[in-house]
Amino acid sequence: MAEKKAINPAPLGLSGFALTTWLLSMVNAGWFPGADVPMVLAAAFAFGGTAQFVAGVAEGFVGNGFGFVAFCGYGAFWWSFALFVDFFAKGVGGPFVGWYLLLWGVFTTYLWIATWKKGRALMLVFTALVPTFYLLAAGAMTGNSGLTVFGGYLGLITAALAFYLAGAEVINESWGRVVLPV
Repeated sequence: MAEKKAINPAPLGLSGFALTTWLLSMVNAGWFPGADVPMVLAAAFAFGGTAQFVAGVAEGFVGNGFGFVAFCGYGAFWWSFALFVDFFAKGVGGPFVGWYLLLWGVFTTYLWIATWKKGRALMLVFTALVPTFYLLAAGAMTGNSGLTVFGGYLGLITAALAFYLAGAEVINESWGRVVLPV
């Protein structure tokens, strides 16, 4: 009987992260108006939040502490973001939203440091994500839309890098060899 191979949950989590980050970053970059955020929220609940959290739990079962913390953490980020915008945003000032994003920047910074011992592609995702959070935080705290737009563009780069890594992991596994370097 063939030995069962453990699944790699990372492509699911990375895809959920990439797709949802891309959608929100298009709004932050000014490509689409804030009125389009409900589409982002749907993706945040389903793919960014739930699929990432499921991937994180699966990472825990295969013994990957980094994947567990990152995917469960960002899954919770997307859930909290969607809940905030849907139900609780009225009356909350930009500076407090900025603090929320700043603290996610801190979370992301220590994960970024951990990626220095991981693959180059993962490190690049986090290298782009760290300043994304800090720019969005600064934009929210100061009301400077230019910082938010810049953060939106960095978010698009982050999402593209995450899409690449997710695709590379699926393609490399399917081909049984490295087709796309990670």
